Amino acid sequence: MAVPKNKEELIKAIEDSYAKLKQDLDTIPAELTKMKELEGHAKGTEMSVSDLVAYLIGWAELVLKWHRKKENKEIVDFPETGYKWNQLGKLAQKFYKDYETFAYSELLEKLEKHVNEILEIVKETANKELYEQPWYEKYTKGKMIQFNTSSPYKNARARVRKWKKIKSN
Repeated sequence: MAVPKNKEELIKAIEDSYAKLKQDLDTIPAELTKMKELEGHAKGTEMSVSDLVAYLIGWAELVLKWHRKKENKEIVDFPETGYKWNQLGKLAQKFYKDYETFAYSELLEKLEKHVNEILEIVKETANKELYEQPWYEKYTKGKMIQFNTSSPYKNARARVRKWKKIKSN
């Protein structure tokens, strides 16, 4: 699917990419989800399927936080307080740690809840606000949401499918 250029395309991109990812995540036995066998988000690291879901949750929570702060006319530390854009590997490690004690089923529930919250925000936001004005530097709100939802969902699905293929051999 092409990069979303409007509200309807963004909704479709999030719904479609999440549905495909969820289908793959739902078929993984819980006992395999803590094994660190996937390439991590920081160079030279490995992560588990649970870590990958924690990563997606972490970014979803940031999108929700950015939205809330912007709505309240508060200053937003992009990407996250204490982290710069060139430290995303460290931020990924933080997300893994934040959710390391959660059961896989809890992670999946939390991710789904956040996906639905983000979809509600998109649905309630005018296309003009999503795609016709800058929201963070030169980026629109729609682009920032897409960067942290549908795009990483596609990436995560590719990682999971590659891992599942290796596990089945």
